[in-house]
Amino acid sequence: MRRLPRPPVPRWALVLRRLVWPPAGRVRNRAYLRDRLIALPLLTAVAFATLGWAYTDVRDDAAHIRAQLAPALGDLADARISLRIAQREAEVSLDAGHAVELSGLGPRYTARTGAAAQDIARLSRGGAFGAAQRQELDVVSGLIDGYEEWIAWARTNVADPTLRKAGLSYAQSMLCSQTTAEPATDRSAPYPPCGAARGVDATTVVDRIAALERELRHRLDERAALGPGVLAAVAVSLTAFTLLVVGLWRTLVFLHRRMRIRVSVPLLAAALPLLLVPWAVADGVRSWSAQRDAVPYADVLADRAAPEVEVAADRDPLAAPAPTEIRPVTARMERTVGQGRFGDVGAAAGWVLPAGLLAAGVTAGALHAYRREYLVVGRAGSTA
Repeated sequence: MRRLPRPPVPRWALVLRRLVWPPAGRVRNRAYLRDRLIALPLLTAVAFATLGWAYTDVRDDAAHIRAQLAPALGDLADARISLRIAQREAEVSLDAGHAVELSGLGPRYTARTGAAAQDIARLSRGGAFGAAQRQELDVVSGLIDGYEEWIAWARTNVADPTLRKAGLSYAQSMLCSQTTAEPATDRSAPYPPCGAARGVDATTVVDRIAALERELRHRLDERAALGPGVLAAVAVSLTAFTLLVVGLWRTLVFLHRRMRIRVSVPLLAAALPLLLVPWAVADGVRSWSAQRDAVPYADVLADRAAPEVEVAADRDPLAAPAPTEIRPVTARMERTVGQGRFGDVGAAAGWVLPAGLLAAGVTAGALHAYRREYLVVGRAGSTA
């Protein structure tokens, strides 16, 4: 059976192959130097540019998680739990009847409602959310003001059990969906579940805060994962660096054998930035790993934070923090991301591209000088 002839290889493919991977046999010195003058600086620029872009992207993700997402998740959890604690404090205080007119709703109620308002205000000023989410935060802030007004109304009508209970129930309905528990009379009583609805039924404070938490959690997953752009840049960079190292070595051997240059100092100097590449890669991998390690803390803030834990921390501030206490968990999340680097190398992520361009320039200058020297000698009667 006769084989079909192979289709001819395009000329551009042959040129690209010659530039990237020259033949091992004997070639003309002039052609070899010309190809190296094009290929090596181009490979250097591509390798360092793609590495620098991927490295900077990973470091930017880590900085954003540490400075924006982690504090925002902590503030949302704190606002949600603080309002539930304030509701319990209001229920118990108002159950005392006329005594609340003298003692008030208690310092914990004031502290917790104030903390929730500060959390929402801090989120509105921060950079974790866009314009649409900040509008949602304004709605949450307005609902908190309305909630406090209903608590104040219940206090005004504390002498009438029916009106007092109605005010507390309506205030509770502004906080949580699907809550039918009676107002508590004991601060140590278990907190009733506070389910968060979704869709058109998500109108309460906890519903809206939970929706913002889910959005931040999704963005955290995206930031902590290596996107397709970073993976493509890493693949291109790895290929370019491999070809660059091999190309530099073969060029040094060529200069030694053909042009009797024992050591090319400029090419060795241009290769020095390659020694820092493993450090940058290791730092990037460590930073990405730290981002992945921070994700479970976000799950704790969204799913395991509880009013009972925060109340216990209020009672004994000197006790060791619980594993689900909001502020310590937030601090551990920030610290985990911050520790994902080798010293201050992360601050020097911008050096990768300039170092690559400098190395490419030095390589091009050295090869241009060698080629020019060869042409001058060749005109004087030397053969290639």
